[in-house]
Amino acid sequence: MTTKAAPFHRVITDSETSLHAEDFHFHHTDIDLKTQGHWSIQKHTLHGGKQEGVELIEIDNGKLKFAVIPTRGMSIYKVWCGDVSLGWKSPVDEIVNPAFINLESRGGLGWLDGFNEMMVRCGVEFAGHPGEDDDGRMLTLHGKIGNIPASKVEIIVDDKPPYRIRIRGRVDEKTFKFSDYELWTEISTVPGSNSFQVSDTLTNKSDYEREYQIIYHGNFSQPLLEEGSKFVAAIKEVSPFNDDAANEIKTWATYFGPTKDYGETVFTIIPYADKNGDTDTMLHNADGDRGVAVSFNINELPYLTLWKNTDTLKEGYVTGIEPGSGFPYNKSVERKAGRVPTLRPGKSQSFSLEYTVLLSSDEVKARESSIKKIQGSRKTKVNKTPVQ
Repeated sequence: MTTKAAPFHRVITDSETSLHAEDFHFHHTDIDLKTQGHWSIQKHTLHGGKQEGVELIEIDNGKLKFAVIPTRGMSIYKVWCGDVSLGWKSPVDEIVNPAFINLESRGGLGWLDGFNEMMVRCGVEFAGHPGEDDDGRMLTLHGKIGNIPASKVEIIVDDKPPYRIRIRGRVDEKTFKFSDYELWTEISTVPGSNSFQVSDTLTNKSDYEREYQIIYHGNFSQPLLEEGSKFVAAIKEVSPFNDDAANEIKTWATYFGPTKDYGETVFTIIPYADKNGDTDTMLHNADGDRGVAVSFNINELPYLTLWKNTDTLKEGYVTGIEPGSGFPYNKSVERKAGRVPTLRPGKSQSFSLEYTVLLSSDEVKARESSIKKIQGSRKTKVNKTPVQ
């Protein structure tokens, strides 16, 4: 009699039982699954400075490698695939433990003290720019979720093709009288692929209907970002975020090289999608032979923000492709614009994104062709002034 293999499942953190797995490394040959390809999973704990105690999980699918930070809300630190890396070089050069973050410092800008990830979630009770809400409460930059350690973390490897490798975590954002949110996150990949997926489910555990905001702040720099790099998407409407961005509206989709005193510009986008609500975006380098595609569904994430921070390399040369439930204006602005959704008690909302590394001009051209197919003959409205 043969015994059928079950998916590999290992819980490595669980606050309810005080479970904590120490650092480990295992390889595709170490588990009883007939998976294909060479892959590995490694967990280690960082020490020294403000990164003391931060846990990092690295997944190598044999072609693509990425690092997840359970200590920082299951953010993704960096991604490597071939000669392309996703992420950026921030002046914040340690992976900062949230214990050292004061979100209220600098008038609500304390979130920036730990900002260096390739992908960080903004939200969920609030996101966007700091400032007073309609009830007079001070809201800090981009919310709390990216600075909350995961309460439960587990590794799952499917026992059937395509043998997906999954890192799952539960991040709880709970404040007496204000929020009781549970966010189950999953970052996964298939062995040998050049992509990974983010699949999240947000549940309102409160007895009351609650507002939520979420923005997936994906950040990219060299080698994809350089003078002449281009952003490509199927776009219904694009607007400058503020007056500074309005000055660049004619060239909003292309990039400068590192530029001292540039600061930042931001553009808000309403994307087009196919009949299923799926849409695609892409950043590619000047030669058009390397890129990254970010795919999502507008029924889940109807808005898109493009952040261009082409400052000097030392100060943080980076651009952000940011699908979200709204734009990064203060919550009071977003609410007036009708871009603050709510969840009824016990209800959930799911979000899914796919990031694909493009390693050739053929792959870049194929992705551009698929984006053009979504756009079709539909026009893009370009606004010259901010539309809040």
